[in-house]
Formats: sequence, structure tokens, C-alpha cells
Amino acid sequence: MAKKHQNLITKKWFIDFVYYFIRAYSSTFRFRVENEEKWMNILKKAKPVLICTWHQQFFSAIRYFKEYSHLRPALMISKSSDGELIAGVANRTGWKTARGSSSRGGRDAMEAMIEHVKTYKLGAHVVDGPQGPIGIIKPGLIRIAQKSGAVLVPFVIHAESAWYFGSWDRFMLPKPFSKVVLKYLDPYYLKASNDPAVFEQQRQEIENIMLPYLVLK
Repeated sequence: MAKKHQNLITKKWFIDFVYYFIRAYSSTFRFRVENEEKWMNILKKAKPVLICTWHQQFFSAIRYFKEYSHLRPALMISKSSDGELIAGVANRTGWKTARGSSSRGGRDAMEAMIEHVKTYKLGAHVVDGPQGPIGIIKPGLIRIAQKSGAVLVPFVIHAESAWYFGSWDRFMLPKPFSKVVLKYLDPYYLKASNDPAVFEQQRQEIENIMLPYLVLK
């Protein structure tokens, strides 16, 4: 049964179906975007930007993030069969994908992300994916930002009405016609330091900034 599931979700026709379903479903949302201009102004100065968000909330942004496709942004996605589906949807949205995670192909994917962000100036990272635990920002976010020279921009989403799944991330699915707020928090500039204590301090600071916007129950 698991094998059949894996085969299905990697089929091109199924990925196309999921992509168009997401676009149709998300078209019912009443979007409001907040604080976008701050990081866009950073990008206009040719300074790299790395948008970061929780795994719980990324679904709600898929339709809107097509607005950035002309900027050739990239994000890192695992090599699992579920990752194949997510990568396929992301590619159709105009995003480039670096495939890998901490358990498989992570080093190569991270290097690809770093080079892409250096070159094209825009990337995104799911801070606690692909398997959690929920609410814990993994160190890869800081490493990518440090090595690419990117400014971190925490990105959070609030839905007026939503379902929360029983998955590890308490995956959020806004209900049709719900008001959905896409909010960019203030840019976070990393300190230039090789000190592990400073590294951890900055990781913890970003986590503390983003945690209040995460639904844990």
C-alpha cells in the first residue's frame, strides 16, 4: 500500500492535479499581505534575502508566492516521495528546488541553496521541516544565511478560520473563503561570527521571534 502511495504522488499527472487544486482552493482565500515592502527594498539593493517559515503554514502561501517567480527564487525540499510532490508543485509555481534534508542529501542541497541565493538573491526555507520537531528551528537556516550573506525575513501566516491536522506539524489548512494574513516580520541581520555560542544565540532569537505565530495545540 505504501509503495502504491509513493508511485501515485510522484506521477506527473497527479502533481499537475495537486498544483491546480491548490490554486483553485487558494483562490477562495481573502488574502492580506503585510510588511512586504521592507524585504523587497533590501532585494532592490542587491542584498540576498532568505524568507523563513514554519512547516505548519507553508500551504497557505503557495498561490501568492507565484508572484515572485520572475525573481527565480529557490527553496530546499527533501528527497522523499512526499518531497517529490512538494517539489513538483513548487517548480510549477516558478520556484527552483534544491533536493535534500538532514537525513538524505542535505549537504549537497544546502550548497546548492547557498549558491542560488548568492546568485539570484532570493530563497526560502522551512525552518522545522521536513520531520520536525514542531517549533524548533534547525541550524541549517542560519548556515545558509551566513554562507550566502542573506538577510533573514521571518514569514508567518494567520487564518481567520482553519483546520489543523494531527500531523507532527499540526498542518494548517485555511477553510474556504477565510481571511488569510501573510505577514513578513522585520528583517533579521545576522552577526558575522564563527563563535558557536553566537550561532546558537541567533538561532534561538529567530525561534523566539517566530514561535508566537505557531499553533502548537
